[in-house]
Amino acid sequence: MVDSETRWAMVRRSRQKPPAEAVEVLIRNLEESDLPAIKDIYNYFIRNTAITFDDVPLKLSYWQEKYEMAKKFELPFLVLTRGSQVIGFAYVSPWRQKSGYLKVVENSIYLSAPATGKGHGSQLLMALLDSCKASGIKEIIAVIADRGAHASIALHEKYGFIQQGHLANVAVRFGKPIGSHMLSLKMSNH
Repeated sequence: MVDSETRWAMVRRSRQKPPAEAVEVLIRNLEESDLPAIKDIYNYFIRNTAITFDDVPLKLSYWQEKYEMAKKFELPFLVLTRGSQVIGFAYVSPWRQKSGYLKVVENSIYLSAPATGKGHGSQLLMALLDSCKASGIKEIIAVIADRGAHASIALHEKYGFIQQGHLANVAVRFGKPIGSHMLSLKMSNH
């Protein structure tokens, strides 16, 4: 047990220490070395939530293909980092394979559990929208689960996405039916 005098001495010493440097949060383009962290963040959501329609953890090769496709079509694929740690990611992929949809994409955005509730989702989505605009994207489609993804819907609506429809019970997650909301953003409005 620590006596009162020793305890106060410890408090005084702790007050004299300079505050720990805050680790800067940055958003940058994905690098291939980020792919294992991306995989781990996404697989957490597969295992623990109903907000993704994947039900088996994805392998690194899946993310390698996404990375190659983003490079091929010059589409944004961003990561959110704290120091050297990837704590979130956002990207767009072609909405459909037909040429008429050339400048229409679907977005995805995920944060690691400890990164949520700190405004990082807003930072990441805003950076993605800016990158899409610079890339000449005309419209972004968001497909969001109708169970457990209220924060994602609110985030997209905050940045101008408009509800376009709801597909009820189009999938099953953890033995329960789940649907999806479809939202879109025309980039001329952004």
